[in-house]
Formats: sequence, structure tokens, C-alpha cells
Amino acid sequence: MKSFILTSVSALIVCLSCSNSPKSREDVPGNAAGINVKVLNDELRFPWELVWGPDKMLWMTERGGRVSRVDPASGKVYPLITISDVYEKGEGGLLGMALHPNFSKTPYVYVEYDYRKDGSSFGKVVRYTYKNNTLTEPHTLLDNIAAANIHNGSRLLIVGGKLYITTGDASNQSNPQKLSSLNGKILRINLDGSIPADNPTKGSPVWSYGHRNPQGLVYAKGKLYSSEHGPDTDDEINIIHKGRNYGWPKVRGVCDEADEKEFCAANNIAQPIYRWTPTIATCGLDYYNGSLFPQWKNSLLMATLKGSSLYQLKLNAAGDKVESVSTYFRFEHGRLRDVCVAPDGKVYLITSNGSNDKLLVLSSSK
Repeated sequence: MKSFILTSVSALIVCLSCSNSPKSREDVPGNAAGINVKVLNDELRFPWELVWGPDKMLWMTERGGRVSRVDPASGKVYPLITISDVYEKGEGGLLGMALHPNFSKTPYVYVEYDYRKDGSSFGKVVRYTYKNNTLTEPHTLLDNIAAANIHNGSRLLIVGGKLYITTGDASNQSNPQKLSSLNGKILRINLDGSIPADNPTKGSPVWSYGHRNPQGLVYAKGKLYSSEHGPDTDDEINIIHKGRNYGWPKVRGVCDEADEKEFCAANNIAQPIYRWTPTIATCGLDYYNGSLFPQWKNSLLMATLKGSSLYQLKLNAAGDKVESVSTYFRFEHGRLRDVCVAPDGKVYLITSNGSNDKLLVLSSSK
């Protein structure tokens, strides 16, 4: 479940030969029998992040700068703030959000957004305090992340008292392999913005590198999973390991080409546990292990943009392999940006179609 309580780290789509997965398999349309889909709100504009809050409300960002609480029963939106210096262009704007693990005593809200400085775009991570139904006291924790119209990453997740931040290559393929750059990385900082002493490089927030545009992040089964956009091939699901290189732009997907094999051997490249070609535009991730939909137990649920479907990735017992993949609601609601699993097992989805975007809830019809 993607929420504040984390405490430690129907067309067919073909997956080509994947590391740690069958050499060839097809994603099949899932049986949606017993799943009721209800539109809670259809007046949103580019919603981006959806998090289950300690107040039993959904917390949501919209790319234009608005942070809101949303009633999960009625879909009514209660705006908290519209951040004034958000710069929305292309894929940029207000993106990721996470809530402090001990929110009742420490009501901090962490967001990542793009802004303009000296004629250029940058991203920054800012901590707000939730007070009197608004967000106040902005405090910048991490700044000067290059931003662009595309490939900004920016999913946030708190695990084990550390804040993880995904960043894209910001349309500059030289960034991911540079440890001096904050881009094309998964970053890890303390909740006060300082650098953890056990990060791979002293004084650096870089936790892993060689990423193109990771936009999904969830912790489950003792593992940190990320979904990552490929170019024209090889969307990926990765397990994120401390200090590892994930290969971009030298490697697409697994190490199967001659030049890739050489680079992988020399740089200890971590390979995906699953990949898609053609690409489906992998986006928000959550983990399902509830009883409301028993067919989804021990699965990653993933929203997709180009794929316009909810993907179920059934994991093996160890959580290091994807055993099967099923798709749901293909092209029924357009592009799907994020998925959030509630404690009662209901699943919430947000679309990313630009106008009249939707908040959907999946419940049992049995």
C-alpha cells in the first residue's frame, strides 16, 4: 500500500526475453468480473500523485500546482494550496508527494515541483506543514534538479525514515551516468533534507543511477520497485539496489546486444525483472495484498499512459520475479497516471487526459 505508514526499504502486449522472467510471454486481458468501477470525480486537471492519508482521505497533486484532500467516498475535492511558483509546461509542473510517517505528530507534506530560475527550469523538493486545512511554512530540502518538458521522473516515497525521489534524465542522455548530476537517478535523503550517512557516496543523495524516466515507486516484500519509461522499446520494472547502475542510455532493457554486454560486464548493470516492447508508458505503482480482490494478492498494480490500462504484475513468493501479467480496463478511461491501494482493499485510479480527468474507485461487486 502506497501511503504514509511505510516504514522500511484488452489488446495483447508482448514482452521480449526478459531478465529473470520467461523468455516470451503475453500480457492477457484480466477477468474483471466482480470488480465494480465508479467515477468519483471527472473535473480534475492532470492529477499526478495519489496517496492514502492518515485522515482516511486521499491526498492528490495536480500538475498546475494544486494540492488537495479528496473524500474517497464522494470524490469531493478539498483544496489545500495552489503553489504559486510551479512552472507547468509539457510534462512538468507539480508532481510527486509523500506524507510524513508520523503525520499526527509531525504533519509534514513533501512535494516535488518544477519552477523557473534564471531562464531555465529546475525541480525541487519542498516540505510543507499541514495546519488549519492548508499547507504552510515551505522549506526546500533539495534543489537544482534539472527539469525539462519531458523526463522529469519525480515520484516520492518514504521508506525507513528516508525520502526516495525519482528523477528523469531531463531530456539529456548524458545525465544518468554522471554521479555529479541529480538527474536520471533515484535519490535518497533524510526527512530533514540532510544526506544519510549510509548512502553509496558520502555527501551525495544518489542511491541508484542510469535511469531514463522512472515514474513509479513502491516498497513491498522488503524490496523497492520502480517502473521506468523506455524510449521506443523496453519499458521496465526494476528492483532498486543501493549504488547500482541501471544502464541508461548505454543499455535498453536487458544486456542482450554485443555493445550492451560489454558495458554491463564492466559496470555491474542491474537488469529489469520485466520489460515491455512495444512500450506502454509505465507509470504509478502500488502493491496489492488485500482480500477484496483475491486474484490480485501479492501483485504490483501499475497505471499506464500509452497502454491506457491497469496492469497486474503477479510476483513470485520471493518478490524477485514477475510470474504473470494481466491488463484491465484497456482504453476504457484513457491514460492512467497513478494507482493507490486503500487499507480496506479498494483501489483508486487517476487519469491523465488533460481536461475532465477522473478519479476512479474499484470495489467488489460480489
